[in-house]
Amino acid sequence: MTFSSTFYRALRCLGLLLTLLPLGLHAQNASPTAGSVSGVLLDKTTSQPLPFANVVVLRAQDSAFVQGAQTGENGAFTVEKVALGSYLVRATVLGYKPLRQTVALTAATPNAQLGSLKLVSTATQLAGVTVQGERAAVVDNLDKKVINVEKDLTSVGGTAVNVLQNVPSVSVDQNGTVSMRGSSNITVLIDGKPSGASNGGTGTRLEQIPASAIEKVEVVTNPSARYDAAGSGGVINIILKKQRKDGWNGQALANLGTGEKYNTSLSLNRRRGNVNLFGSYNARDDRYQSRNTIDQTAVVENKTIIIDQDGRGQRHNASHDGRLGLDYTISPEQTLTLTAEPRINTGLNRNTQQSVLNGQAQQNNQRVTEDVKTLDVSSDYRRTWAAHKGREMTANLGYTNLWANVIIGQQLTTAAGAQPEWKQDLGVRLHAVYGQLDYTHPLDSTSRVDVGYKGQWQTNDGTDDFLLQNMERPTEYGRLDNRSVAYNFQEDMHAGYATYQLQRGPWSYQGGVRAEYTRTQGNVKGGQGAFNLNYLNLFPSATVVRTLPGDQRLQLSYARRLNRPNFMQLLAFPLYQDQRNYRLGDPSLRPEYINAFELGHQVSMGGASLSSTLFYRQTTNAIQRIRQVDNEATALNPEVGVITKEYYQNFGQNESYGAELSLNQPLAKWWRLTASGSLFRNKVTALANTEASRSNLSGTARLMNSFTPTAKLDVQLTGTYRAAVITTQGRLLPQGGVDVALRHKLFQDRAALTLRVSDIFNTQRQRIEAFGDNGFRATYVNKYESRVGYVGFSWYFGSNKPPKKIEAAPQGGGGGFGG
Repeated sequence: MTFSSTFYRALRCLGLLLTLLPLGLHAQNASPTAGSVSGVLLDKTTSQPLPFANVVVLRAQDSAFVQGAQTGENGAFTVEKVALGSYLVRATVLGYKPLRQTVALTAATPNAQLGSLKLVSTATQLAGVTVQGERAAVVDNLDKKVINVEKDLTSVGGTAVNVLQNVPSVSVDQNGTVSMRGSSNITVLIDGKPSGASNGGTGTRLEQIPASAIEKVEVVTNPSARYDAAGSGGVINIILKKQRKDGWNGQALANLGTGEKYNTSLSLNRRRGNVNLFGSYNARDDRYQSRNTIDQTAVVENKTIIIDQDGRGQRHNASHDGRLGLDYTISPEQTLTLTAEPRINTGLNRNTQQSVLNGQAQQNNQRVTEDVKTLDVSSDYRRTWAAHKGREMTANLGYTNLWANVIIGQQLTTAAGAQPEWKQDLGVRLHAVYGQLDYTHPLDSTSRVDVGYKGQWQTNDGTDDFLLQNMERPTEYGRLDNRSVAYNFQEDMHAGYATYQLQRGPWSYQGGVRAEYTRTQGNVKGGQGAFNLNYLNLFPSATVVRTLPGDQRLQLSYARRLNRPNFMQLLAFPLYQDQRNYRLGDPSLRPEYINAFELGHQVSMGGASLSSTLFYRQTTNAIQRIRQVDNEATALNPEVGVITKEYYQNFGQNESYGAELSLNQPLAKWWRLTASGSLFRNKVTALANTEASRSNLSGTARLMNSFTPTAKLDVQLTGTYRAAVITTQGRLLPQGGVDVALRHKLFQDRAALTLRVSDIFNTQRQRIEAFGDNGFRATYVNKYESRVGYVGFSWYFGSNKPPKKIEAAPQGGGGGFGG
């Protein structure tokens, strides 16, 4: 059976299921029932609604399941078509004590309106100390995972890269490349807004965001039409902290790491009346050692070239990150937020490579300097309607300015002596404006419509100058006009979406469609490869959820997505990593399209929860990365050796399918285990017709043990593993590591001391095996300094306190569709 027939049968099966579910619902509703139960769930302390809570109606005499429902965003629920009789109503939501209430439906009063039901947050009084229930470390809903970063001790003092290394479903290699379920084509958002952290984009990068500024991370593996269609692997949304407590509040933090690593931050907010002012500052100065080896063989002009290379390097990064903003409450139904975020990053990377080329010793000295300045400003408006619960409108308008200058210097020394040093000076000037409008309109307590628009405009003008050293005057460099270029790039994207959500008893449905129009233009001035792309696409999505007895849920979803090539993949000019490797854009590159299916199940069992997912992803017009020997450049530069170019090309169809499992289990009052893993098979289309398509079985695993041996001490032990993954021309070999961290509260919880060691067994390294034409074979090993010890001290101002113990409550229980 061919894949295409299998795929279309899967589509027909999904359509048949969506058709039969309402029929089954109609048959169920046709049974002789006569009553209903309705009410609103609220927080007892704040009187705020509790959305997406589970409400079940149980038969009074034997507690058998009868009907179920979930609360909407306004906390309201309705359980319909319930036969007359006596029942027990049970409501559960994460972090609150379960509520139970008896109810009787009679012929005289068939509709029980319970009014406001107030749930009590879990709290235990021990010797005068209150331990307050709070958000768990991982809230694992079927549609997304929410990771509360303040619970993760192993990222204290790090950046967003360290945070994502400990997020289920996510892998981060030593180059900072983020992937989900084997795909690095993901969309990374910051507070729901575009960032440059995904797919080689420009803008704020992950290493620029301090871990101390992050409140939580949302991982959406199969997004609905409300999300951007870009990112075949899914969406990661990084939510930054913003205090809203009355008076002055804040936190000061200092971290010291082995091998000259320093980090300090300060965050403050002051709320008075209708105005909340907030701000933060973070400074970082890190030095990391590295080692790399390359073994490379190729045949050029009937001559075998063998290179063995051993390198040592040091990476020195310094950054300053600021955030300043205000929230203004215009009225009880309207709020306005203004934010400005300047960032400065500088870097100096040195690398000395000792090489043996066909038996002759060489040395290559590389020096890379980076200077990146970013400014993000945004305004956010939110409007609600007290008379119409759940109705909401949000609007956002933002601007990003990025100025970057990267200089790559190379000097080769052979037996004949030192050659002139050459430099590649890359300058980037980016301006981006984006705006978004979202509106939610509840039709009744069980259905709603969401619509929205998003626009994004980006211009990127830059230069790439080649400079050659004057050996008579070594401090002077001349510009090589025939190799220097200037480029410009513009991209506009407009999108509109509409989704409809309906809940009927234990069934919930969501369907939607997103339309996106993209216009991309660019050219290399004085060179070749101008392009002007215009495409309009529709991206449907559908989700069906069934609530089952015993606090279980089953969900089936489908979404169509795409992956657009970025400007570095499109612009036709060479960008050298070193003297033997360079990247070249291809203006003929086009987007790839993805069909993604997921079937998930979730069950809560006392204090534990188990979530499992089966997924399938099919990619057409796939963008494949190709490494090829540049015969002409290799022949012209025999003293350098094999010169390879890397480029991207559309060809073939890729498949990925597998399973994912997540378990949150309290083993004792002082010990909680969080485990997650995925197992998937990737199939990659062969580059040439003479080759066979390749596939392999791969996976990831993460195990976190959280201990609270005393009321003041928290300990975490985390292990991660990623199996080998195939690429178009090779594979990434396995890697893994173990981290340990502890935090001890001091001075009546006004301060905290943190100790942690990353990669305690020093096992993390990147290993790549590659092959290609001309008998090309290569092995690359990169070992960065990963075993690092950190000590940190935090001081809390106002009503701020160190995060409490991880709540030993069910990790799941969230409902709805998210987004």
